Amino acid sequence: MSARPSLAGEVGGAFGDLGTLLPIMLGAIAVAGFAPGGVLTGFGTFLLATATIYRLPLPVQPMKAIGAVVLTGGLSGGEVAAAGLATGVMLLALGATGAMAWVARAVPRSAVIGLQLGLGVSMAWLGLTLAMDDPISGGIAAAVLLLLPRWRAGWPAAPLALFVAGLAASMAGAAMPAWPGFAPALPALVLPQDWEAAWRGIWVGALPQLPLTLANAVIVTALLAREMFPTNGRVTERRLALTTGAGNLLLAPFGAMPMCHGAGGLVAQHRFGARTGWAPALRGAILLVLGLGFAGDAAALLGAIPLAAVGALLVFAGGDLALSTRLVEARPDCRPAIAAAALGTFAFDPAVGLAAGWIIEVARGALRGDRPAAE
Repeated sequence: MSARPSLAGEVGGAFGDLGTLLPIMLGAIAVAGFAPGGVLTGFGTFLLATATIYRLPLPVQPMKAIGAVVLTGGLSGGEVAAAGLATGVMLLALGATGAMAWVARAVPRSAVIGLQLGLGVSMAWLGLTLAMDDPISGGIAAAVLLLLPRWRAGWPAAPLALFVAGLAASMAGAAMPAWPGFAPALPALVLPQDWEAAWRGIWVGALPQLPLTLANAVIVTALLAREMFPTNGRVTERRLALTTGAGNLLLAPFGAMPMCHGAGGLVAQHRFGARTGWAPALRGAILLVLGLGFAGDAAALLGAIPLAAVGALLVFAGGDLALSTRLVEARPDCRPAIAAAALGTFAFDPAVGLAAGWIIEVARGALRGDRPAAE
């Protein structure tokens, strides 16, 4: 499924899944008041480690359930650190004991297909919503993404789409940030103030996040990686749980957002040309430099990227994620479970979708005396 890697493809893929990163990352800094150095350094470090371990365009994304609570003012910095530490411990335990592999084998494939469909539709819907907030920037980015590969095959479409849309926005009068000033600094230590804060981070952040991470960032991501890169062999459910757990355990105390891998980001990077670990390594290096050397002005610089253009990236990547070959080839008797998982994911979240598809598939098997459908 994967073509030969190219420099243009790796550069394009490095910017391909910004839609899953920028809104929560910038919101945590600009809205919730998190220290930019810790947030940017955390993502940069985890991306570089991921690139080194897997050597694939495997993404690093903020954990969305925790991110949503952060953006609504529900968790302080110390409480988020507790959520990251607790999530890291739980994922390490699942990976180290082999329980993660058992969970992956137990989930019916039809539920996973529906989960992928729901995630893709959710990504595309979010992208369309962002693009419609500024139709000009979104339309320009979409036109570049659609036409550039036909006109100049091999050019990095994603960063060029963002650049052209940003240039058009500046010509239309949008304020551009000043060039960031160099001010090197290490992230500060961030820990919960007391046991009450630690428990709140676990209860409000870590526990609701865990099923979402297992569904999207572990099970579906491992399945897609095996399909896209069948000769790689590094991406397994157990290893994804271990690296996600270790990354959060090590980085959460230094102000990093709780992070995970993700199916949508993998498809987005692949869709815009990435085939190796150079794509996440490139983005990780950029974020690490910004976090360690330019943290004071980095948020304003990243905020200059039009979110409508980021939305266009999400629309294209979401479509690719939703319309998989396995969806087209699925047996008719698997469709109720696929539909239930997709609707639950789109209307609520991946954990609800996975549970809905699993229940339907188990009920179907019980009524017919079949084993849960694998395709």
